[in-house]
Amino acid sequence: MAEQTGETRAQLSARLNWLRAAVLGANDGVVSTAGIVTGVAGAAGSRTALLAAGVAGLLAGAMSMAAGEYVSVSTQRDTERAALAKERRELADDPEGELDELTDYYRDSGLTDGLAREVATALTERDALLAHAQTELGIDPEALTNPWEAALASAAAFTLGALVPLLAVLLPPESARLWVTVVAVVAALVLSGWASARLGGAGPARAVARNVVGGLLAMAVTYSGGVLLDHLRS
Repeated sequence: MAEQTGETRAQLSARLNWLRAAVLGANDGVVSTAGIVTGVAGAAGSRTALLAAGVAGLLAGAMSMAAGEYVSVSTQRDTERAALAKERRELADDPEGELDELTDYYRDSGLTDGLAREVATALTERDALLAHAQTELGIDPEALTNPWEAALASAAAFTLGALVPLLAVLLPPESARLWVTVVAVVAALVLSGWASARLGGAGPARAVARNVVGGLLAMAVTYSGGVLLDHLRS
């Protein structure tokens, strides 16, 4: 039962981390690409210029997110492997001490001395490394983080987010492209803010407000910069 609980907790934590990374990646895609295309729109850019700038921003951002996530998760994986190697050495050098340590963990969790010893002994006999990795480190040795999966997921999330402002600025007629983009971006930011708040167990109002204000500020700054450049050019 204790082992099953540990696996469930580890799996739940991993899923939540993946979901948070996906939400953040999509949010970054929305805001950064919206900033790029509104800046070009402010400079009276043509549809071709908007497409070129938007696609370049999408590709650059997706690759940047993938590379950053790969490096981050690779570091995490290396840390997990080092912690597991240390645990293996401790189990080989001092098995009785490690059994006492596991017993103390279950005793501190509320079990009686006898039951804590019984559980620790049973789990050690079944898989000592797994028992210690889950209780002490919160790691499942058979399910270490995969940097390639993280990189691809991050790039995909960024791309999906970036497509919102890119399509919104390209599809409508020129007279409506700015307002359609703003509405589409605000809707996407409301959704990502709500999702991030739900995943974190917090109220959505503040997260949504932060997302929307940040996105609107980014678009306002880049659009103003584009308008200024257009005036200077003319």
